[in-house]
Amino acid sequence: MSKAERLIEMMITINAKKDFTVGELANEFSVSKRTILRDLQELEQAGFPLYSEVGAAGGYHILKERILPPIVFSESEAKAVFFACQALQYYRDLPFEQETISVLKKFLNCLPLDMQNSITQIQNKVVFWIPDRHCDSPLLKSMFLVAINRHAATIRYSSTYSESTRTIIPIGLYAMNGLWYCPAYCTTANQIRVFRVDRIKEIIEEKSYPKGKYPIPMSIQEYLEKTEVKNDYHMKIQLTDIGVKRCESECLLASGLKTFPMGGGIIDMEINYAALEWVADYILPFGNNATVLEPVELIKLIQQKIYELHQHYCSLE
Repeated sequence: MSKAERLIEMMITINAKKDFTVGELANEFSVSKRTILRDLQELEQAGFPLYSEVGAAGGYHILKERILPPIVFSESEAKAVFFACQALQYYRDLPFEQETISVLKKFLNCLPLDMQNSITQIQNKVVFWIPDRHCDSPLLKSMFLVAINRHAATIRYSSTYSESTRTIIPIGLYAMNGLWYCPAYCTTANQIRVFRVDRIKEIIEEKSYPKGKYPIPMSIQEYLEKTEVKNDYHMKIQLTDIGVKRCESECLLASGLKTFPMGGGIIDMEINYAALEWVADYILPFGNNATVLEPVELIKLIQQKIYELHQHYCSLE
């Protein structure tokens, strides 16, 4: 094994061990302790985060922020990394926003000039546009860590109509149309609810919870798959051409959209109870470009909203 190969293997080994002695590495790589010491010194000079402790129980330890060993990318793979990051560019908040900026700068500076120019062209020509919601989510990273650590969190939450304190057990996070959502088991409601992360005003306490006590999906993917097949209501909405174009940009409604060769279309799909009011609010501004055929619960909800709007403007006369 060459010295370069040994250093790369040593970085991988150290990342896995976190705590080790010179003797352990010498035995593992079949070299002298003096050679290992020289190798560790080179890694430290290259920025590898190590610190040592003297004494009988001493040894080397790796700091919390570990450095990964070198990874070789093809030109297409390097472009794929930047293409994926481009999809996140217009999100107002990201769990690792500063780290994302840092890693892209490091990555770009290591590429040949022609590849840098090619990636710049991708950034200039392709955009994953997300509407600017003007909603900050300062607790996004904190909620991300709560979900990753499988903890419960007592939060202060501001909903549409009120502010409350409740304890939730996050299933995970997902982003849609520029907003971050956290489906979680709410111990107050004794069921899974979806919380907008920008409406979480404070994390009062974070703690562990008894595993297996609450009916929580193991992953965010499992939760979303179950949500998609939930069929509380069968919904049909007839659309004009204008209505079709508006619904094409909304992922939930677009999944049930069927267009007609002669123009117009229809939304024919199953939806869950939690989505009913959202659909009513979304469809209401369509005016005559959308006609709800079923369910009757959605028709009554829209009628109620129209009545309240009428009363509001009549009171201004």
